[in-house]
Amino acid sequence: MRKKLIAGNWKMNGLKADAKALATAIFAKATSDMHFDMLVCPPMNVLGFVAELPHTGVFVGAQDVAETVKLNGAFTGDVSAHMVHDLGATWTLVGHSERRQYHHETDAIVKQKAINAITEGLTTVICIGETLAERDAGKAVEVVRRQTRECVPAEATAENCVIAYEPVWAIGTGKVPTTADVAEIHAAVRDELAQVLGAEKAENMRILYGGSVKPENAKELLNVDNVDGALIGGASLKADSFWAIAEAVK
Repeated sequence: MRKKLIAGNWKMNGLKADAKALATAIFAKATSDMHFDMLVCPPMNVLGFVAELPHTGVFVGAQDVAETVKLNGAFTGDVSAHMVHDLGATWTLVGHSERRQYHHETDAIVKQKAINAITEGLTTVICIGETLAERDAGKAVEVVRRQTRECVPAEATAENCVIAYEPVWAIGTGKVPTTADVAEIHAAVRDELAQVLGAEKAENMRILYGGSVKPENAKELLNVDNVDGALIGGASLKADSFWAIAEAVK
């Protein structure tokens, strides 16, 4: 039985006081025996600060790690997986659609970042998802299969890797695919994982859904076959809405 994961991506939001208030409110309700896992991914400016706050039952992760395999060096603006780990984080996202869109990250770059993170001992959430143009062209399944195949490294296991399907056109727009669409994509991703990693690893690996997840639709989305949790953007910036989504987990 795959334990569901509720993950919050704070994106580029939060100064120190904001981060303390939000993290404290989230951490206050968490316990070590919850029937789901919980993850928060603050921006880098407060990552170490949040990781150092007292917390039980909630993982803290970064939103990205550097592509270079070097632990340090002349890479201005980059933060290596080694540095992220040193800040106290135990997870990271890689390949979010905003990184792909605004920073032109390719599948090869995402894969290398995933390798770096896994090598450093960070549990890694690999983000995939099609654009509206790709969906309208009937290529959604083809795109997510390719991204899964090209981004998931051989080192990935159910313990160190999670997949997050986020249709690009649904992120922050309020638009949500039908449950049938979500089920189709998640089934395709699991099948592709089986081809890449083998049936056992694929069956145990969690696949999250992300894209305009909110308390009003969380229960329906979390009950779709092969949906093992949610990657939440805007709704994770308010502790009450984040917890309302988590509490939709059976």
